[in-house]
Amino acid sequence: MIWFQILTIVGLVALVAFFVVNRGTARASAGVKILFVAFVAFGLYAMLRQDDITWLANKVGIQRGLDLVLFLLVVAFAFTTVSTYLRFRELEIKYARLARAVALRDADNQSQD
Repeated sequence: MIWFQILTIVGLVALVAFFVVNRGTARASAGVKILFVAFVAFGLYAMLRQDDITWLANKVGIQRGLDLVLFLLVVAFAFTTVSTYLRFRELEIKYARLARAVALRDADNQSQD
């Protein structure tokens, strides 16, 4: 296993830990936006300068630039999946609390009638 693969795995684990610990904070949202802009910029650069990406891939121990981009896409997909899961889980909890509050309010109103 090359060091870049190890670094990618460590990055994925850190990403999961980051979202579990910092979900819903403004700093996390700003970090997500910055990472998104950086990822898009890297994607544009990779499309325009493919030889540079192959050179960079060779420097980190990967044979082809396409493989480097694929590894980074896997990380980005994992990031998006974890982020979406945590957001949906948080919304589900909020909806359950709201439904309970409405049910209690309606039960209280019916008992007063």
